[in-house]
Amino acid sequence: QVQLVESGGGLVQAGRSLRLSCVASGSRFSITDMGWYRQAPGIQRELVAAIGSGGSTNYADSVKGRFTISRDNAKNTVYLQMNSLGPLDTAVYYCNAHVTVVGGAFDYWGQGTQVTVSS
Repeated sequence: QVQLVESGGGLVQAGRSLRLSCVASGSRFSITDMGWYRQAPGIQRELVAAIGSGGSTNYADSVKGRFTISRDNAKNTVYLQMNSLGPLDTAVYYCNAHVTVVGGAFDYWGQGTQVTVSS
């Protein structure tokens, strides 16, 4: 079993920054891709940013140039640096990891962390 725990959400004013963190823990696992998704009320969950084990990245068009995803493989941690936040960035942000464990490969999700941006 693998657990993902996010932190770093909160309430900020437009134009400010936040940094989200997500730590994976468990036993006998290895992580390939990691990513951040978000879901606003009434809207389907969407990919924000993803990063491969080698460091390749992918971003949603709406966050390019403002958000940066990074990871520390030694710590099984993925980060999301969010700059120039705006009200449209308000959502619950979820961490995702594609994990290989004994028995196969699975996608795991964190519990989500709320990000609220006031105008």
